[in-house]
Amino acid sequence: MVKVPSSVSWEAEEYIERSRNAWWFVGLVLVAAAFIALGVFLKMWTFIAVIALAALAILARALMPPRKIKYTLDKEGLTEGGQKHLFKDYKAFGILKDGDHYSAVMIPRKKVSLQVKVYFPEKNGEAIVDILGTHLPMEEVRLDFIDKLIKFLRIS
Repeated sequence: MVKVPSSVSWEAEEYIERSRNAWWFVGLVLVAAAFIALGVFLKMWTFIAVIALAALAILARALMPPRKIKYTLDKEGLTEGGQKHLFKDYKAFGILKDGDHYSAVMIPRKKVSLQVKVYFPEKNGEAIVDILGTHLPMEEVRLDFIDKLIKFLRIS
């Protein structure tokens, strides 16, 4: 019988930092300018404001490096920074591999709740899967449309 650790702790970045060259920033400005021009043509002032704010938010996110977050997984759930995610609020978990990066995804019971996705180093993978597996069933998880779009656009 395999002995499951009682807890495991690690530090990881909150998201995978994607490489962006100058053309990425030029593309962001050109796409935002095209949408703003369309808004001016159609006299949709609120649309223009939303596009401008979205472009600024994407730019700010792109320039901000990911934070290092401390995670602890124990018999009650996952602690992410100072926030506790209890196992009783989740129905299953899955593991995603994105290049050289691994992440655990906890799937919520409530349909309106968000998944919890945390990156972890490969060396902690077995302990993390063992602890999650003792409390939640494992399901196959895939990137959803929004995750694929964010990855494609290299937003985070």
